[in-house]
Amino acid sequence: MAEVVVKVGNLEVVSAITEGSVKSMGNKVGDAVTVAVKATDVIVGKYSSVACPSAVASGRSRAGTTVSVVNEIMNWIAIWVTFKLAASTAFVLMIVGLPIAYWVSFSRRRWKFLVESVVALPLVLPPTVLGFYILVAIGPHSPLGRFYNELIGHPLPFTFEGLLLASILYSLPFAVQPFAAAFEQVDRRLIEASWTLGVSKLGTFFKLIVPLSKAGLLTGAVLSFAHTMGEFGVVLMVGGNLEGETRTVSIDIYDEVQALNYAGAAKTALFLLVVSYAILLLVYAVNRNVWAAWPRK
Repeated sequence: MAEVVVKVGNLEVVSAITEGSVKSMGNKVGDAVTVAVKATDVIVGKYSSVACPSAVASGRSRAGTTVSVVNEIMNWIAIWVTFKLAASTAFVLMIVGLPIAYWVSFSRRRWKFLVESVVALPLVLPPTVLGFYILVAIGPHSPLGRFYNELIGHPLPFTFEGLLLASILYSLPFAVQPFAAAFEQVDRRLIEASWTLGVSKLGTFFKLIVPLSKAGLLTGAVLSFAHTMGEFGVVLMVGGNLEGETRTVSIDIYDEVQALNYAGAAKTALFLLVVSYAILLLVYAVNRNVWAAWPRK
């Protein structure tokens, strides 16, 4: 048997929970719970599966008030999902974004601006609008959604795979535009000289253009990674809020603030701030080659 202590102002309400009642709710040790205070009774229900070794209840002391037991430590599961999503998105965009950026940089098609506009659309489109259309496009009634459901056996929305697809589309301009800008900085005479010497276009791309554009490629990869870490609207529309699957740090911070758990939200936000700044610091240091030896006079 365990006791649940709910502190509402100076009022302290204590309720005993038996092992049987915990098992009937599907809870386990460390789970967070929702506590409802009704007169002299305390009703405990399952809240989430987030590990919660230290919990504090907050609320107002009146009958019928629902008091949520919130977590004071960072949600490492949400952090892991966020980093996995951001890394996967950056990796896929390195593969998908390179040919798109190459075509945008070197194509002479007059309708090239149409492709550039489509690629840049996520920059100006509200995330909820983009998330809604992606949700409709991959839904169970769409051709893509039906194909995926028949192939894998479950719908694509509200899964990590669906969230990854949405993140790739949402972060596409943050990778393609730096890639294209870096390709355009490569001296055209070097490329034509490579072709004249008999090197194929594919060989020239990997042996000449990519090495000379490494700073832009690194910038695009980092921007897409950092942009994915801060997604909220698209994540909420396409992925929902499934713990360990689609619940990212942005959703977790929002939920913590809604639960008045400012301490937990502040710790998670500060952690992300430090990580983001460290990544940007590393990128600028690499691009400026700050570790190179100073030239001797």
